[in-house]
Amino acid sequence: MAGPESPRFAAVPSPWLTAALEAIGAAAYVVEEQGCIVAVNSRAEHLLGRPASELLGQDAHDLLHRGPQGQRLPTSQCGMRQAFHAGSPAQGRDVYFERADGYLLPISWTIMPYDIGEGRAGTLVVFYSHGQAPVSAPGPEQAAGTLTDFERLALLAETTTQLTSTLDVDEALRRLVGLVLPRLADWAVIDLITEHEEVWRTAVVQADGDTLVHHEDLEGPMPPVPEESVTPLSKALRGVASTLAGPATYRQAPDSGITAEQRRLFDVTGIRSAAVAPLRSTRDVLGALTLGRAKKPGNFTVADLPLLEDIARRAGLALDNARLYQRQRAVAETMQNHLLPQMPRVPGLQMAVRYLPAPDASQVGGDWYDAFTLSDGATALAIGDVVGHDLEAAAGMAQLRNMLRAYAWSQQEPPSRIVDRLDAAIEPITDVTMATLILARVIRTGDDHWRLTWTNAGHPPPLLVTRDGLADYLTEGHGLLLGTGLHTPRPDATVPLPPGCTLVLYTDGLVEVPGRPLDDGLNRLRQHAAALAHRPLPSFADELLRRIQPPGHDDVALLALRTPTREPTGPAPMKGE
Repeated sequence: MAGPESPRFAAVPSPWLTAALEAIGAAAYVVEEQGCIVAVNSRAEHLLGRPASELLGQDAHDLLHRGPQGQRLPTSQCGMRQAFHAGSPAQGRDVYFERADGYLLPISWTIMPYDIGEGRAGTLVVFYSHGQAPVSAPGPEQAAGTLTDFERLALLAETTTQLTSTLDVDEALRRLVGLVLPRLADWAVIDLITEHEEVWRTAVVQADGDTLVHHEDLEGPMPPVPEESVTPLSKALRGVASTLAGPATYRQAPDSGITAEQRRLFDVTGIRSAAVAPLRSTRDVLGALTLGRAKKPGNFTVADLPLLEDIARRAGLALDNARLYQRQRAVAETMQNHLLPQMPRVPGLQMAVRYLPAPDASQVGGDWYDAFTLSDGATALAIGDVVGHDLEAAAGMAQLRNMLRAYAWSQQEPPSRIVDRLDAAIEPITDVTMATLILARVIRTGDDHWRLTWTNAGHPPPLLVTRDGLADYLTEGHGLLLGTGLHTPRPDATVPLPPGCTLVLYTDGLVEVPGRPLDDGLNRLRQHAAALAHRPLPSFADELLRRIQPPGHDDVALLALRTPTREPTGPAPMKGE
């Protein structure tokens, strides 16, 4: 929907984006910030008579929007264009799209903001031809608050958009409540079944005008669901059916504890009409969604249940995906914590380590760090990156680290020779195809004097920061990464470590940003590390990660070492001074 000056580009939609559009049930496409189409569903292809290849990358306004006589429509006269720039949900009709065969298609439309991934903002456009699904005003037989067919379609599209773009359970529930309140009801109640088959009233929210009020006093654990109970909530939590409910439903003596809790809810909230639907995944019942009307005009009817069931079905799938993701993340993080070692205590040296998993992967990957005492009393430091972000990469990382420890302990040799031995053993012994690595030795040469010797196998260079904030990359000692099969001599490099200096070893996820030069990331790291040189080492590591804010496409390992500050020397002060 941008003007003629907007750039065009080849767009390749992500699979999840295309799948989300297909689930909408109406013709739909998504445009990016400039108004170019980045995803389209099959219904839109059919309605427009154009395959996706002719739509993707094109400016939607230039390609489709026409006046009633088929003339090109100036952007200043296009209501959809104005709504697009406003960046808020909007609806309209009496707009014409031009099909591939030149036929003018009168349409009604709705648009809403849409996250297209990687932090990029987009806009979802849902439309249909007037001849396919006319918009009718509510008749006298319709209860107040009933949505038109088009409004229902737009709500389902927005539900799919909102709930499929997060893998956080709490955020999905927050979005679900925001979708149904106050549009459908003035109360929303979500009951979830936990992993221990217990029911937890997770959310009780009231719409007070445009403000959503959480009633935590009504939330918390619920009694178990009896198999024989026929009350609406019990049936929904067993996955039986969606049902209507009201105060009359609970006038009789409760048949179970959960029914008594539901009667208390109706008494406290004043809900006079409610609709209850199960939240299901493809495998299990996850809970129930209750919508209630207390002050909102109109009562729920049987005709409202299909819409509620559609919303609940989409919510159930989104919650299931979020739960599976969080469960996988918890398992992976536990595994990663066991794989990454504790730091040794070395008199005079401070060490701090941090690990950030890649949020879009399985939360366990090939980035690693290590530090251990060698047989000759020196301290070994290592940081590396095994190709991959899955359990296979983590297993390869563990193999590599254990072999490196064995070689470094048993062979009192320079770091380059140890890494040579490791490189030669990778292919016949491990499953690692390729990896980067820095191996360093830190030794104490005298009182408060330390020396660093290292070799670098294709890894980002170490950063050395003095206590006065001078920061330089240690670019010497650089050789080929591991696994190339080219056994060329590896160099070593040595530098003294000044008192109070900070050595920073890190993996590429800290400095690499897709589409930007690596030097940009390295410069940012140097700038912030220099500014934080005065901080205590744990604060230095935490604040460094916070300020740089890794882009999240890769996992990040960080190992920081600090030498002791030399105490000032001189004659003892005289008495009385």
